[in-house]
Amino acid sequence: MFFDDWSGLLRVILVGVPAYVLLIGMLRVAGKRSLAKLNAFDLIVTIALGSTLATVLLSSDVALAEGLAAMALLLGMQFVVAWAISRSERLEGLVKAEPTLLYRHGFLASAMLKERVSADELLQVARRDGYADLAAVTAIVLESDGSFSVLSDAPEFDAKR
Repeated sequence: MFFDDWSGLLRVILVGVPAYVLLIGMLRVAGKRSLAKLNAFDLIVTIALGSTLATVLLSSDVALAEGLAAMALLLGMQFVVAWAISRSERLEGLVKAEPTLLYRHGFLASAMLKERVSADELLQVARRDGYADLAAVTAIVLESDGSFSVLSDAPEFDAKR
């Protein structure tokens, strides 16, 4: 349970180091967009890359070359889809979700219901971003990547001053 044999540990090291180095190299070639997580598709690719690396490290049934081919395929498909959606609004609409305005000087109940977000959750988002209440908040947007943006007309506090 805690230790099987030295050959398993040696395999993880011998396969893990080149797999990690080559994945970093592939990510550098693929560009920053590969890990941007701007939409659900990007997030899925990021998770799948991690899962593939873990499988290569821990499963003796998967050779290093097979794992690298799988990672290259994921990055290649992500590149193709990102390239295509940057050139086609129709395809972009199929792949990417639109940001949703949930609060604008008041809760937008129908949008909140559609996105399954409660008022308490929006209050939590505002507090996380430093707002004690919604009085200073102009808008809260659920972004296409699932994150929240809190917008305010109030001047930003500069901690450096």
